[in-house]
Amino acid sequence: MDNIIVVGSSGQAKAVIDIVEQQNSYAIVGLLDSFRPIGEETLGYSILGAEDDLPALVRQHDLAGVIVAIGDNHARAAVAARIALACPQLRFVNAVHPNASIGKAVLIGEGTVVMAGAVLGPCCQLGRLCIVNTKASLDHDSVMSDFSSLAPGVTTGGYCRIGSYTAVGIGAVVFDRVVIGEHSVIGGGAVVLHAVEAFCVSYGVPAKKVRDRQAGDRYL
Repeated sequence: MDNIIVVGSSGQAKAVIDIVEQQNSYAIVGLLDSFRPIGEETLGYSILGAEDDLPALVRQHDLAGVIVAIGDNHARAAVAARIALACPQLRFVNAVHPNASIGKAVLIGEGTVVMAGAVLGPCCQLGRLCIVNTKASLDHDSVMSDFSSLAPGVTTGGYCRIGSYTAVGIGAVVFDRVVIGEHSVIGGGAVVLHAVEAFCVSYGVPAKKVRDRQAGDRYL
């Protein structure tokens, strides 16, 4: 069983740890967190160091892969870029919960996390380091671009397009064939009937643009 390390140690890391343990495909040697001291634990796994310690930890633990367990899309992408630069041989592995439903001909990019009860319909495509959260549903022939995320309970129709870095909030509904631009945020409980432009915040029933946003603006 290949050794991996989980980057992060908060709520997202707890969910990822649970998935990896239930997958039983990788052995977690510990956690990486630049904001907590070495030796502190999350769910029985110790903080082994910060990002700068990763090259040494790769050699020490014979690491084959890493999972970036950070919920914020922009922050997750930034951390992944630094890891790829520091340790280009280290691959980003997937965490797919055994209770997720994965349809035929679904493509899942590296480093993507699919949580318990999630449903990916046939012919969906997910990019790199995406998150499909608990009981979220991505219907047939839909696409999630790199670093995008669906919060718990999101439902999309078929042929939807979720732009890179875009976050769809808890319980939102996205109708068939809707395209959501990159770096946008859909508020919790929104009902999205029409296309959403890039770099904006939209919410409501039906969803309407509320304001513009910049890449990296906080939304969690």
